[in-house]
Amino acid sequence: MDGLAERAGLGKGTVFRRFGSRAGIFHALLDDDERSFQEQVLAGPAPLGPGAAPTARLIAYGRARIAFQLGHYDIARAALDGTRPIAAGDGTISQVRIRMLLGLADLGVTDLDLLAVQLTAALEGPFLLYLSAPEHADAALRVEERMAQGWEELVLRICRP
Repeated sequence: MDGLAERAGLGKGTVFRRFGSRAGIFHALLDDDERSFQEQVLAGPAPLGPGAAPTARLIAYGRARIAFQLGHYDIARAALDGTRPIAAGDGTISQVRIRMLLGLADLGVTDLDLLAVQLTAALEGPFLLYLSAPEHADAALRVEERMAQGWEELVLRICRP
């Protein structure tokens, strides 16, 4: 934060009040792309956006979220704050979206909120902690496809009639 404050010609306290922490700075860097992602989810074409069956939308959401996280790997990982719980619970866009789609799928699950948190953890902070950054583009594509395929298989098993 010292370097950022110095380059911006601000005091360290000003930067700290604005961002709260080093992780807060990285959250701010992700903000515009997160908003674009959310717009695609809320109003983009199916299956990511409205108009497809809940299971297809859940699969598309996970695939898109994995691609987003891997596409922003360094910044997203730096945005994790080790002093706070990892965001996978109430209030994250992923948790809300997944919960809504699980409800629409009418699975007969006793605790949709808990299931939504568990599935969210597969796409958000904990997901990033278990991955190492692939060094080559080909390796990155393989990681993304493996993760996306794993997500699809998980969703299909959970949503099986």
